[in-house]
Amino acid sequence: MKKILLQLWPFIKNYKKHVVLNILFNLLYALFGTLAFVSLIPMLNVLFDKTQKITKAPVWNGIGDLKNYANDSLNFKITALLDAGNGQMALLIVVGVVVATFFLKNLFGYLSMQHVMYLKNGILTDLRKHMYKHIVELPVSFYAKRKKGDIMARILGDINEMQNSFFIILELIVREPLTIVFSLIVMFTLSWQLSLFVLLFIPISGFLISNIGKRLKRQSLKAQEESGLLISTVEETLSGLKIVKSYNAEASFKQRFSNSADRILRLINKIGNKNNLAGPLSEFLGIVTIAALLWYGGKLVLIEKAIEGTTFIGFMGLAYGILTPAKAISKASYKVKNGIAAADRVFEVLESEDSMSDEENAKFISEFNKSIALKNIVFKYEKENVLNDFSISVKKGQTVALVGQSGSGKSTIANLLTRFYDVNEGSIEIDGIDIKKFTKKSL
Repeated sequence: MKKILLQLWPFIKNYKKHVVLNILFNLLYALFGTLAFVSLIPMLNVLFDKTQKITKAPVWNGIGDLKNYANDSLNFKITALLDAGNGQMALLIVVGVVVATFFLKNLFGYLSMQHVMYLKNGILTDLRKHMYKHIVELPVSFYAKRKKGDIMARILGDINEMQNSFFIILELIVREPLTIVFSLIVMFTLSWQLSLFVLLFIPISGFLISNIGKRLKRQSLKAQEESGLLISTVEETLSGLKIVKSYNAEASFKQRFSNSADRILRLINKIGNKNNLAGPLSEFLGIVTIAALLWYGGKLVLIEKAIEGTTFIGFMGLAYGILTPAKAISKASYKVKNGIAAADRVFEVLESEDSMSDEENAKFISEFNKSIALKNIVFKYEKENVLNDFSISVKKGQTVALVGQSGSGKSTIANLLTRFYDVNEGSIEIDGIDIKKFTKKSL
């Protein structure tokens, strides 16, 4: 994942503002998400007449005492209202605090999603433009060993997969973990015994989820490669339809397409099964944790009297609140595996270098004066030589006809003259100068 983030950084840095604002609003979302559950405790205290009586206004002793100051200030206000016989107003205040914290939580959640939308749409548009520019600039020889459909699948399908999957990482590494961290901090202040009890179950969940995720990435990569082959089959069929029909090869191409489609079906069903398992698995593990917590917490409340019942209910709210981000992380981690597999395929093309780039001091040529000469050239596309020790010299103004059967190398010579390919041995010269000394555009 670190490698992919480094590869994406040149695209991300153009949208740094949205990254910063997304992180800020996610932080506030996590903070108010935790406070929303904490705010339930004073409301429950009012309902069950468990409010701590504070008759003296609290004194501010610095940021380190913020929790006690906020709690005592609220209890002081509620105590005054209850003593004045205005319990309805006291209840209205604590309910208002609950509503306000939930409102702020959702407001910041909305703002964070807005900025991540601008971020991912902008990055992926730039990535798609950059990839198209790169594939146009790559030499023709690059495509001799690759199927067109596979390249199309990468610039269209794989980049879409990155958009749908990979950018969930911002939630995976910011929003949800912060929600869990803030919740755990508050939970430890309420009851360290119960908090440690909850933490016992986290490593078990993490092991099960990560084990499934590793297999998911391998299968996602296979599915994306197979999709490229499927698109290639369609592209070859449509571009060469006359040839297919001339040789009565329709049945062969139908079978080829059907086999590829069946392989994709099996792969996406396997991937879907693992994705579908993410939510139920994490939720079941969470419910097991909650059930164990009810047993242990009930013991602390009823038998040991170590914690107030209203505080325990608030603690349960926080513990259950951890389930949602934990479930989101498990589901997101599976999707991120898909996104990483897609990103690997995209950057494989983007990092392909032009093996036939112009020399540093290449010259521009607009015409030739004497002759074009091919001297003892050897060339092959794959294993067998198409041209073997071939030589010819054509003077300016001279007309030479190249005659031969299909595949004998006539078109290859034209491709070599324009440097769509480079010769394996020998040289091609214009007016006695190797064509590698000229720019490809001028050729």
